[in-house]
Amino acid sequence: MQVGRSVGGRTPGRRWSLNMVLVVICAAWQSTAVLAAGHRTANFVVDAPTETLARRIGDAAEQYRHDLAIEWTGSPLPRWSRPCPIQAQVAPNLGAGGATSFVFDNGEVFNWTMTIQGSEQRILDSVLPHEITHTVFATHFRRPLPRWADEGACTTVEHPVERARQHRLLIEFLTTGRGIAFPQMFAMREYPTDVLPLYSQGYSLARYLIERGGRHKYVAFVGDGLAADDWSSALAKHYGVGGVPQLQHQWLEWVKLGCPAPPAALAAAPVPSTDWSRTSRGQSPDPVPAPPVVATPVSTTAGRRSIYASQARRPSEPGSSQPVR
Repeated sequence: MQVGRSVGGRTPGRRWSLNMVLVVICAAWQSTAVLAAGHRTANFVVDAPTETLARRIGDAAEQYRHDLAIEWTGSPLPRWSRPCPIQAQVAPNLGAGGATSFVFDNGEVFNWTMTIQGSEQRILDSVLPHEITHTVFATHFRRPLPRWADEGACTTVEHPVERARQHRLLIEFLTTGRGIAFPQMFAMREYPTDVLPLYSQGYSLARYLIERGGRHKYVAFVGDGLAADDWSSALAKHYGVGGVPQLQHQWLEWVKLGCPAPPAALAAAPVPSTDWSRTSRGQSPDPVPAPPVVATPVSTTAGRRSIYASQARRPSEPGSSQPVR
């Protein structure tokens, strides 16, 4: 092997060429070693740019897996039969994003794979908990969820900066005719062509429901809706709402009012068992007309995608460089 290079307009001699070969080989070896840095935990195998990052991501993934499973379902997950590989690309100005894939088969879920990218801070406080929540839901339900319910709930565990961004996008989508009618949104099993409104609207609705009963009730509601494919009955049972169209109306009124937190008494009150169609909103109407909600075409897209995957790059968020965990 011969390496040639021009230095100051002169062709280097044989000794310089051999030295350059050694330099290139050493540099390639070091680069490969850095890219191959990894860390294994009970349920994850992490590849990251450095061993320190791999260990930090792996330990955080295990902690999120334990804590989020309890927060959503009431109990930790059993250990998976095989660990989930995590490929992590970490750089200060790299756009945050992630993707998680797995296989459902006869009530089993397996073949986990996860890719995450972004700054260390955004990976640890947003991307990783979002993707780990996907694995919690997959392990718990053992079947695909409606996209809004899955992505919406996963977004509620992200950093407040990311959640605030989703709210800003929601208002933009609702006021520009990119909203999704609830009957259509509840029926979606795949991502629509215009995927960004699904994330923002799904997050907002998941937040609305969780604030009115907590995460355990949300999981029970989704489970009942999936089991019977009857979301109106599940809404009536868990939230006292008379159907999907009524939920859309109540949610839009809540958005118009600035998404206020519900009174403590409302969150603690038992769900009424009478006349769901007469459920009152309990707040004065806003004089500003509601933003239009217009259905968008639905088409199948390949694979599980993150909202960030549709954005090539974005500036890193201001604030502390220290992760939440």
